[in-house]
Amino acid sequence: MNVSKILLPVDGSPHSDAAAGMAIELAQDNNASVVLLHVRKAVPTGLGQPNADELLKLLTDGAEAVIEHYQARLEDAKVDHIDLIVGGNVGEVVANVARVEKCDLIVMGSKGKSDLEGLILGSATHKVLHTTELPVLVVK
Repeated sequence: MNVSKILLPVDGSPHSDAAAGMAIELAQDNNASVVLLHVRKAVPTGLGQPNADELLKLLTDGAEAVIEHYQARLEDAKVDHIDLIVGGNVGEVVANVARVEKCDLIVMGSKGKSDLEGLILGSATHKVLHTTELPVLVVK
């Protein structure tokens, strides 16, 4: 399998940390680039402008903190990467970004930060596995 671009969705969880390590290793072995993605929650409609702006800033600040951790790891490993923060449903966003960015492989953690949310809403990893045609490497 020829891998030139890897999508790495991250959320700051230990499983994302493990996936990042695997993606870095694969990128180095294949001289591939990485699309580093953090999917933040969408801002609900109907909050009113000041409230929506405050929530968006809070969500964006949190997302930037998550991305910065992984940026440092990729830069230390000298792996070429781009960074994206997108709001929305994790499973759908991951599948769409993989398609738009023409990734060859998705490397992601088996669980996110919230096991309870995964039980209630369905697993983002499960959604990605069932919505993309790309190979997905799930890391524990």
